[in-house]
Amino acid sequence: MENIYLDNISSRPIDPGVLEFAKRFLEHGYGNPSSLHSLGLEAKRALEESRAKIAELINAENEHGIIFTGSATEANNLAIKGAALRNIGKGKEVAASAIEHMSVLNPMKELQKNGFTLNLIPVDSAGIVNLEKLDEILTKNTTVTSIMYANNEIGTVEPIKEISKIVHDKGLYLHVDATAAAGFIQIDVQADGIDLLTLSSNDLYGPQGAGALYIKHGTKLQPLLLGGGQERGFRSGTENIFAIAGMGEAARIARLKIAKEGNRLKKMRNRIIQEILKIEGSHLTGHPTQRLPYHASYRFDHIEGESILLNMDMYKIQVSTGSACSSKTLEPSHVLLAIGLTHEQAHGSMVLTIGRSNKMEEISAIIKAVKETVERLRRLSPLSRKEVI
Repeated sequence: MENIYLDNISSRPIDPGVLEFAKRFLEHGYGNPSSLHSLGLEAKRALEESRAKIAELINAENEHGIIFTGSATEANNLAIKGAALRNIGKGKEVAASAIEHMSVLNPMKELQKNGFTLNLIPVDSAGIVNLEKLDEILTKNTTVTSIMYANNEIGTVEPIKEISKIVHDKGLYLHVDATAAAGFIQIDVQADGIDLLTLSSNDLYGPQGAGALYIKHGTKLQPLLLGGGQERGFRSGTENIFAIAGMGEAARIARLKIAKEGNRLKKMRNRIIQEILKIEGSHLTGHPTQRLPYHASYRFDHIEGESILLNMDMYKIQVSTGSACSSKTLEPSHVLLAIGLTHEQAHGSMVLTIGRSNKMEEISAIIKAVKETVERLRRLSPLSRKEVI
């Protein structure tokens, strides 16, 4: 049986067209974009062309609002800490949904050490932000509020326009981590009312090692990396032209494919969800319909997510359990706890994220492997004798 890769939320393979486009910057395009000679100017053109492609993907006002970073994590740090520290005179509070990625929550926790107050906004059992609580929690002292466009662990898509209205009615900044959503959902930073937006190259089928932060004109940020003043002074350091050029081309391809590919993935996702929910003691996590087109996530009674992952790998099928960025700990997912699951329930999670390489014909093998995995692990589990809750 051929390998079936279903862990696209953790890392996506680089698109062959993207690799072909960008590899010349590894082989020959070694100029520094800050240099004025011909090789430097060639690198500079690639940088600006990529900036324009990414601006077009999210309908930014212009390409000048796109700042390149080394990853989505760095972009999140720049957005959160940069906005909080630059606007510290307005107040020392930050806010985020309880299901944000750790690259948002940990910078906010770091700010707490400098006297900031972190306010977490609760979500419902499907992962949707509680808008009433959001309105109550935000104050004039809140320098930046961060709500992700869609959650990477449970696939839920947030009502960003409604969230934006609440945030902006109070005159505050809204940061949106769009890492899981960009290229799969139509994002319009102008219509959605977004001040800061994080993107990841690899999540667009581009090279690893590049991210981007959209900064709305007039939004005040303090840089985190100081040096030669690259990226309008927001992110000093020589730019990774190979990764950035690849990210731009990946954004261009994603924009052209978004509607057709989204529909294809959604059909596969719906069938996977339908079939796996036939397994006794299986439960969908996240919103049943308001979710990413490629995302199917579950919890299973009385078995461990790590065991599921390892057993599925024996079938040459790669899945994930919880967030890949926090999987080094044995603690249950903070996302699953935030939607009301117990520690025991949260430990039995499995996430399937399909991509461009997956085909409808693979679904039968996927379902068979999941059923056999669950049956096998329950036979081995001392909890399997208990009544399925």
